[in-house]
Amino acid sequence: MDSHLAGDLARLPALLDSTRRRATTFLDGLAERPVVPAWPAPEPTALPSTGIGLEGALEEFARRWEPGLSASAGPRYLGFVTGGVTPAALAGDWLTATVDQNAMSSLDPTGQHLERETVGWLRELFGLSPAHQGVFVSGATMSNTVGLAIAREWLGESRGVSVADAGTAALGPVRVLSGSAHSSIAKALSMLGMGRDSLTTVALLPGREAVDPAALERALEQAQGPCVVVANAGTVNTVDFDDLRAVADLKRRHAFWLHVDAAFGAFAALSAEHAHLLAALDQADSVCVDLHKWLNVPYDSAVHFTRRRDLQARVFQNAAAYLGPLGDTPDLVHLSPENSRRMRALATWFTLRAYGREGHKEIVERCLACARTLGQAVEATAGLRLLAPVRLNVVCFTLEHDPTSQRLAALAEAAAPEVFLTPTVLDGVPALRAAFSNWRTTPSDARRAADTLRRLL
Repeated sequence: MDSHLAGDLARLPALLDSTRRRATTFLDGLAERPVVPAWPAPEPTALPSTGIGLEGALEEFARRWEPGLSASAGPRYLGFVTGGVTPAALAGDWLTATVDQNAMSSLDPTGQHLERETVGWLRELFGLSPAHQGVFVSGATMSNTVGLAIAREWLGESRGVSVADAGTAALGPVRVLSGSAHSSIAKALSMLGMGRDSLTTVALLPGREAVDPAALERALEQAQGPCVVVANAGTVNTVDFDDLRAVADLKRRHAFWLHVDAAFGAFAALSAEHAHLLAALDQADSVCVDLHKWLNVPYDSAVHFTRRRDLQARVFQNAAAYLGPLGDTPDLVHLSPENSRRMRALATWFTLRAYGREGHKEIVERCLACARTLGQAVEATAGLRLLAPVRLNVVCFTLEHDPTSQRLAALAEAAAPEVFLTPTVLDGVPALRAAFSNWRTTPSDARRAADTLRRLL
């Protein structure tokens, strides 16, 4: 055995304790750490011939790389839609690496059983019926991809072919209809061979990012056969929701696969004030939910639900003597693009078991309060303009005068040590957006973000 490797094994408890102390120091400093530090990237070095052991690697990481890491796990990283990691999820993730399970096969089944229990908890959390069965994937992009892959097979079924066997050429042209599709939808269509051009944008309700149900029905009438509809349960810019009940009702008159992108909007189910927005979520054929957002588990983690597990297995089945059978309850290896992956469900199991529905409801409601606080501050600040109502946990705003992309980028860059915001465009207007989904964030962080913007203006 390599001498450094043998030495690390002999001193493993002490070295893990050193790692724990470094991790704790990092977490303790999140509130005051520069949210996005101005730190130049280190010059690349050559692969070492001789190692320096874990202790030396820890010291070098602390010197060369840690100073440039953002406080993305902290309370004022409001860019994208980024959660942190709850204490229980952190413990679960550490144990995930420790036990190092590939939870994909019934030949080694405990990881699969834990994932199925966890998926059942999530299904209940989001108000889905047992008709929806789920599997863990890496993130919302992959969850949307899995949903559209199953939709592609459903389109083939309706035309008497199996796309999984014959390929997309046997399917012919397809239409995918959506009002405000997330960029990952087009990416998924590209990867699946249906093509970005298959996506047709349907008219929105005036002043909204929600699809106009009447315009959607007209598009369905012109579709010339079965198609796919991607509904949104929480758009990125303004967290707008399509009328899921109205969209689902169209299935009585038209043949289409209904995929709902509820990447972070699904967590509105935990808010008594907003749960009605998801009242018809269970009528979807497939649903995307991202967990490393508002559930605050580590990257990467998402879940995909579908009513047609049979079609899912037809797409993703992997025939090999060393893999488990399909059967009525297929092994997870037959339900997602991956043959092997870490036991992603464990961090989610830990945080749900540790804090339950009520604990995660509190996180959601506190984030909603933070978004309202910042939204009110924007409205009260000369020089800023709110571009949309604060519907859930995102605040979308711009400069009151001359809101160019360059000026907004300069404002975001100047604010970055205190608060991280990401750029966007809403109705042709360059803007910034703040998304609240971190379990550490409090209204005082929202006020601090507002004070920073006022000072910079």
